[in-house]
Amino acid sequence: MIINNFKKNNLKKEESIIDVKNLTKLYGSFKAVDDISFSVKKGEIFAFLGPNGAGKSTTIKILTTLLKYNSGQININGYDILKDSQKVRESFGIVFQDPSVDEELTAYENMKIHSVLYGLEKINAKKRIEKFLKVVELWDRKDDLVSKFSGGMKRRLEIARGLLHVPKILFLDEPTVGLDPQTRKHIWNYILEINKKEKVTIFFTTHYMDEVEKVADKIAIIDKGKIIEKGNISDFKKQTKSKTLEEAFIKITGYDIREEESSSLDQLRQRRKITRR
Repeated sequence: MIINNFKKNNLKKEESIIDVKNLTKLYGSFKAVDDISFSVKKGEIFAFLGPNGAGKSTTIKILTTLLKYNSGQININGYDILKDSQKVRESFGIVFQDPSVDEELTAYENMKIHSVLYGLEKINAKKRIEKFLKVVELWDRKDDLVSKFSGGMKRRLEIARGLLHVPKILFLDEPTVGLDPQTRKHIWNYILEINKKEKVTIFFTTHYMDEVEKVADKIAIIDKGKIIEKGNISDFKKQTKSKTLEEAFIKITGYDIREEESSSLDQLRQRRKITRR
């Protein structure tokens, strides 16, 4: 079972730290993200869910300034994503779905490079590197090459690295994919501790509905580029007469097996091939 050690935040009515209004991303005539709107409160644990190819990763890439969008308005930590992109980038940390640490460096060197990129003062950087490597239980392995790490250890290092520059938001794109149940449990222990002690807002995607049910304050479900539901887990289960979130999710999104997620550009190319036949 994942985390019973930490209680979910008893959130007060606070201002939103992520505001998305009428966001649209086009690839030609194909709408990868179709006029979506949602908000995330400060300190909230927010799950952004959907089947393969629904638009989750595209949305995260837009929110983290990695991908341009066609229309809409986005504010991150009070900053307009277009007018204050540098302030936006300073406001978040991110753990990508695919590993992004440098395996030819040590854990400490990976953290140090990140601190330089964000212009952290040397003394403060050293303290924070030690702090977060200890949080994810990697301090005793700080001088080991990352190439010697297991998948779970690399993921823990990525989480520590994402928190080094004091972000207000941590984006997690399927943070526990491919990990065994024990490692998944530990990863979520670290994330919830960070949420509780550092007051970091958590925005994550996953296909593990048991994780969502145990940790999320609010969720939004996106499918075919559109947000089709958003709110509380208990409301979803009640509306769909389901005992679990997984059951409710399947009822909401349908029973068809989806193709493995490809890029939106790949999807557009495939559609064009079909049209030309």
